[in-house]
Amino acid sequence: MPKVLEFKLPDLGEGLTEAEIVRWLVAVGDVVAIDQPVVEVETAKAMVEVPCPYGGVVTARFGEEGTELPVGAPLLTVAVGAPEAAEAADAESSEYSGNVLVGYGTGEAVRRRRRVRPAPVGSVSGGAASVGAAPMGAEPSGTRVASSAPSNAQVAAVPVSPGDGPVPVISPLVRKLAREKGVDLRALTGSGPDGLILRCDVESALRAADQPVPTAAEAVPVAAGSAAGTRVPLRGIRGAVADKLTRSRSEIPDATCWVDADATELMAARAAMNAVGGPKISVLALLARICTAALDRYPELNSTVDTAAREIVRLPAVHLGFAAQTERGLVVPVVRDAQARSAASLSEEFARLTEAARAGTLTPGDLTGGTFTLNNYGVFGVDGSTPIINHPEAAMLGVGRIMAKPWVHQGELAVRQVVQLSLTFDHRVCDGGTAGGFLRYVADCVEQPAVLLRSL
Repeated sequence: MPKVLEFKLPDLGEGLTEAEIVRWLVAVGDVVAIDQPVVEVETAKAMVEVPCPYGGVVTARFGEEGTELPVGAPLLTVAVGAPEAAEAADAESSEYSGNVLVGYGTGEAVRRRRRVRPAPVGSVSGGAASVGAAPMGAEPSGTRVASSAPSNAQVAAVPVSPGDGPVPVISPLVRKLAREKGVDLRALTGSGPDGLILRCDVESALRAADQPVPTAAEAVPVAAGSAAGTRVPLRGIRGAVADKLTRSRSEIPDATCWVDADATELMAARAAMNAVGGPKISVLALLARICTAALDRYPELNSTVDTAAREIVRLPAVHLGFAAQTERGLVVPVVRDAQARSAASLSEEFARLTEAARAGTLTPGDLTGGTFTLNNYGVFGVDGSTPIINHPEAAMLGVGRIMAKPWVHQGELAVRQVVQLSLTFDHRVCDGGTAGGFLRYVADCVEQPAVLLRSL
């Protein structure tokens, strides 16, 4: 007799207490292998694929896509030792791996699944009922592909007749839109490959029923009698950003100072570096290298405040965060030990983390542990800003756009490449003299890159 094991939402680390189900990767009746990802969740830090430590047949799933679950809540149940699982296990010799996150522990995880006959699922349904929840509908999700395959590979869905079998839709946004608007997906004929139901199919059904089509899947209609407008839930990354910025402004007595700098020589130095071949050096990498040199001179700004002990903790390494805007919101990836990296190494790490941020594959570890943040808001075409400190750090350097402006150079008016630099700092860790000294040193290195050579 197979035994039914319950897999709960694991502790994803970094103090996270809940996660939102974004996409189920398996359905009831699927055979899963040990360490196979079974669900994609969004935490306040990142998107995470959660692998199941058991191998067997999925007998129940708990929570619909879009539902927030606390750590320790049931995710799914697996019948371990079922004939179908044994048939698919091949050379697997263990029923439990102990892993909770992709990339930890066993490196030979098998990413494959197959459908099984409904009858065996019924044979273990009693075990699923014992945990106090009924299995959800078995809509199929996209088949998982090997990591070397393109991430946007599409998997054909099998068309079905309304009211019978799985629904041919793989997008969680399409399912959520249909659920919120009361559209029966089983009654639709998909216009995608092999009958796949797309968002446009749901919108066509809404128009046919004279229902308004929402502009965003996350928009929540306002209840009757409340203030006019559309309410957007503050959750996931947007909610985490809101909480952190609110905490920063409520706890940190911040102050901001700024200066304009002539970046013409810095841009010329970058052009000369890139002219000799090899990996391209980004402006952000040069500014990061300048920041680490400045923090070596002014270590007060690479610190944090222990409010309970009433102590300032100066940190030995510079873990440099940088603001990155993505479709999912603002994130701050962290470059570890930035003070030990060259400009070329910093460029490569910035590029890697930026790509991961855009793809939504940053891990919680990539987004935590920063000690100082570099914010290049110049990419938005603005000159200046007053950054909010990334709690619990003590300072943030903001960089505006570099653009041609009239400037007095060597006693004469000339057109130069000018940038505005702003430093927001925690006034508890230092006074204006230290902050001004840091910012002036950064500006000097921007105007005369040779100044930086003294600290290399």
